[in-house]
Amino acid sequence: MVPPLSSELPSAPGLPASRHSEASSRVTTTVARDFSDFRTAVSESFVPLHVTSARPEPFRGSIRSTDVDDIHVSEVSASQHTVERTPELIARGDRHYFKLSLQLAGNGLLIQDNREAVLQPGDVAVYDTNRPYSLVFDDDFRTMVVMFPKHLIDLPVDVVGQLTAVRMPGSEGVGRMIVPFLSQLVGNLDQLGGATGTRLVHSALDLVTTMFSSQLDLERSAVHPHQALMQRVRAYIDANLASTDLGPGQIAAAHYISTRHLHGLFQEEGTTVSTWIRTRRLERCRRELVDPVHTHRPVAAIAARWGFVDAAHFSRVFKAAYGVAPSELRARATTA
Repeated sequence: MVPPLSSELPSAPGLPASRHSEASSRVTTTVARDFSDFRTAVSESFVPLHVTSARPEPFRGSIRSTDVDDIHVSEVSASQHTVERTPELIARGDRHYFKLSLQLAGNGLLIQDNREAVLQPGDVAVYDTNRPYSLVFDDDFRTMVVMFPKHLIDLPVDVVGQLTAVRMPGSEGVGRMIVPFLSQLVGNLDQLGGATGTRLVHSALDLVTTMFSSQLDLERSAVHPHQALMQRVRAYIDANLASTDLGPGQIAAAHYISTRHLHGLFQEEGTTVSTWIRTRRLERCRRELVDPVHTHRPVAAIAARWGFVDAAHFSRVFKAAYGVAPSELRARATTA
């Protein structure tokens, strides 16, 4: 269960009736003393959103946040309001994110993809910023929000899409282990700097992936008999990414299926075997390039460690995937 948390909103005595921000240890705290300031802060902190309130006066709200390796971790406390991600706002952006919410205090309602999830303290839900959604908070609340690029999670995008606006309770199953970790993470944002913070945040995403997989097992195993096989195949690929022999033939043989069947499984999820392998390898390389622990290791050595034997080819596909060369990404991480 989530540790007891106060639902009281933060006060900011002595502040003028306007937004107040301060940064400490890479943690930014924004305290809004009126609704207009909060509405602006929400869109600046996440993606552009339409924020309304039936009770805009008096209004109090705050956002504490930090960014780790393109992952935005925040704690939002506020009075009653509604958030909408409209088609018009979606059309303005070109970056693809998932957002994960952990309700810490008060209640919320998430609506997306014709599903509704009523969230109480300890409940987790995921939503996609590239499709319309609404969040409704009828009273004071506090929530953790993790916004991350879709490629950072070890599941196909369309598979995660089956879980949008689905309540995942933290009081049962794997949620009983994962939710306390997430609540501790948001309670210690100032500890998320450097290599330690990068590992902690990526560990959180790995745990969230486990939670999603568990939920999918519960809801889809009877309807989609291929799901368990696909999970085994994806796990096998991750375990053998360093092997230069990894390919459809080896994967199919290891699971006693034909290569045609294997290709069909991936086609059902909108991708190919080779694309999935390349994506997973690139992500492993990207993680090591931004990790200070691996600063001494040449870029070519990191690429070879994850199955890219041709350094020039690796550089091309990496830049095509992330919009930046491997060496440039490392330089940015070093000076951040």
